[in-house]
Amino acid sequence: MEFHPFMVVLTCFLTLGSLPFNVLAQWRTCEGTVAMKERAETISIEDFGGVGDGRTVNTAAFREAVYRIEHLGRPGGTLLHVPAGVWLTGAFNLTSHMTLHLAQGAVIRAVQDTGNWPLIEPLPSYGRGRELPGGRYMSLIHGSWIHDVIITGENGTIDGQGDVWWNMWRQRTLPFTRPNLIEIMHSTDVLITNVMLQNSPFWNIHPVYCSNVEVRHVTIVAPHDSPNTDGIDPDSTSNVCIEDCYISTGDDLVAIKSGWDEYGITYARSSSDITIRRVNGSSPFAGIAIGSEMSGGVQNVLVEHVNLYNMGIGIHLKTNIGRGGSIRNVTVSDVYMENARKGVRLAGDVGDHPDNNYNPNALPVVDGVTIKNVWGVNVLQPGSIQGIENSPFTRICLSNVKLRGGGAQTPWKCTDVSGAAQEVLPSPCEQLTSTSGMGSCSTPI
Repeated sequence: MEFHPFMVVLTCFLTLGSLPFNVLAQWRTCEGTVAMKERAETISIEDFGGVGDGRTVNTAAFREAVYRIEHLGRPGGTLLHVPAGVWLTGAFNLTSHMTLHLAQGAVIRAVQDTGNWPLIEPLPSYGRGRELPGGRYMSLIHGSWIHDVIITGENGTIDGQGDVWWNMWRQRTLPFTRPNLIEIMHSTDVLITNVMLQNSPFWNIHPVYCSNVEVRHVTIVAPHDSPNTDGIDPDSTSNVCIEDCYISTGDDLVAIKSGWDEYGITYARSSSDITIRRVNGSSPFAGIAIGSEMSGGVQNVLVEHVNLYNMGIGIHLKTNIGRGGSIRNVTVSDVYMENARKGVRLAGDVGDHPDNNYNPNALPVVDGVTIKNVWGVNVLQPGSIQGIENSPFTRICLSNVKLRGGGAQTPWKCTDVSGAAQEVLPSPCEQLTSTSGMGSCSTPI
């Protein structure tokens, strides 16, 4: 994991305001959400004619290896070993009871043959491709309706070679929505650990309609000008553990989602019971985000011990009219940010719509959000909380939030919100300072 000087600075702050910094709490873990399993059998991609010379296309070898694992069905499952080398490939699927293991020095690299990239159906909770109507390109590494799947190794690399896709986006020549790097759908017990992801065409890790997902010790990098290269996006997915990751990309580091407008409302599958802990990184957009696609609902989210630098927005909860759904029971704690345009933003006017059939009366609910123990240095604007006129954000708590600017700071901006604020600098907006809202902070959410 890349080292950054601000981490040294952070360790010097053994207190955040007047509250003790709980060092032991930093090392709480949700490891074990998905077990790391020893497989009964090991095979190599070389057994199927794979050649790691950076020139040979190995799509057929990967697909044949997965076919063998799926159809032989060894008790205890099978590990597919990818030795050191550069393994050029197109998109391929994983299967159940499988470990994809990248050795040290192994690189699975996407081909850049966009014209022959496979298409798949749009997600039912989105109704169309996220970028364009119609289908969407399949992720480089894909899985659907599988169980007990592991992607791991000795910090090998999965390289999306996304620049060709980014340029198509910039030139507006994309015929369909770009592929994710890894997408797992309708699946359970998914573990991704000890790998590096780089240059994804679109989102990096996208578990959707899944349960029991663990992402730990993963490094994700892409240029800061690479469009929509979100790091990890749990989407209509429950029981998720994201820990000990470094992410530096062109979009949100972690973004929790659950479907888009009328399609997400109809599909009605929420994202819930999500823990995000010890994530470090940098982005021109958000560090930790919820939404803006959250029409199936998001609840029971814990974010803690996050270090952010050179950010657009540190913490961003975003929604819009037509979304419906709700964001409830969210706690964000012990966050350090350095060099950010804005520290905290909760907004009810963010995001586009899939079509003109959304219901403008489908108003989202944002209720029960606690943001505490946040320290910021060189934060230009501390924050804004702007709810929706007919659906104000309620029970919003800011506690021990100190966001210091490098010069003159603009004040907090708030509309259509109620809640409370304690020990907040610069001084919070008046909507959060009334004594009637103090229960939002005094009672844990």
